[in-house]
Amino acid sequence: MKIVSVVGARPQFIKCAPVSRTIRKHHEEILVHTGQHYDPEMSEVFFEELDIPKPDYNLGIGSGTQGEQTGKMILEIEKVLLKEKPDIVLVYGDTNSTLAGALAATKLHIKVAHVEAGLRSFDRAMPEEINRVITDHISNILFCPTDTAVMNLKNEGITEGVYNVGDVMVDALKYNQKIAEEKSTILQDLNLNPKEFLLATVHRASNTDNIKNLSSIVEAFSDVETTIVFPMHPRTRKYLKEYNLWEKILKNTKVIPPVGYLDMLKLESNARKILTDSGGVQKEAYMLGVPCITLRDNTEWVETVEEGWNILTGADYEKIKHAIENFEGTKRRNEVFGDGNASGKISQKMNSGKT
Repeated sequence: MKIVSVVGARPQFIKCAPVSRTIRKHHEEILVHTGQHYDPEMSEVFFEELDIPKPDYNLGIGSGTQGEQTGKMILEIEKVLLKEKPDIVLVYGDTNSTLAGALAATKLHIKVAHVEAGLRSFDRAMPEEINRVITDHISNILFCPTDTAVMNLKNEGITEGVYNVGDVMVDALKYNQKIAEEKSTILQDLNLNPKEFLLATVHRASNTDNIKNLSSIVEAFSDVETTIVFPMHPRTRKYLKEYNLWEKILKNTKVIPPVGYLDMLKLESNARKILTDSGGVQKEAYMLGVPCITLRDNTEWVETVEEGWNILTGADYEKIKHAIENFEGTKRRNEVFGDGNASGKISQKMNSGKT
């Protein structure tokens, strides 16, 4: 079977690595990188560290408005599909690259498989929510990470071609955690002691592009005594300077450039707590048993909240500060995201002809 896999952003590189490694044992894979994340720190380093094959196509789309970026991707992905004539297009997650790959394939009557299907935040103001809902409704094969995701699809009338395979990020974490412990020197490089720092990531437009929300987050960070390590997304850096918040964030925060996956795993596993608006980081925090404070009012990863390892604070100063000081998580952690063999199950479904 000939499969075209479409990726474009950091979380997709992480998800793609174990799946690509597995499906290439049985199928021909053509890897397409849209260029949605084009900064070397957000792209190239992940291909190198995760041993992902070099993309067969790098479309170099870059940034732009939601519509502009998605439209350019559809146009360029369509050219690839017309040339390669795959049996199936594999897309990941909820980015513009996901939606563009699914739409381009559907218009050409090529089957679409969606890895991480069925997630819902129920917040249509999030571009990611629109991307994932549309992608699910035009996909032929839906690989879900959790029982909740399967139920979300059922509630929307989608029951055919739905498989709960677990979360491929468990596969990635299990494969790379030991490598990270051995190879990463990030703690020594930053002069950090395990469990004596907080780790923060902020990149969603609802926080970075909103001066009120970003100011509130910065205020909370600057009023905490514990050192906060902040690998900073380029867009976040841009708005901090634009809103004159740069000096304030530096007060109690160790700002560093975006880091590779191995360094990020090392930071996450050794942090006392994690503050984030990233879906992937919420999951990794849960898998690693680190309390997570989510700087959003909702989450598609409801299991992390239900299990007591994640708390939603939004961009509320008081809630963030209270969570930093008091939230500790629980002792229980179930395998809500699967057993770490999601990639094998995806490949099995491909092999069985059930797709």
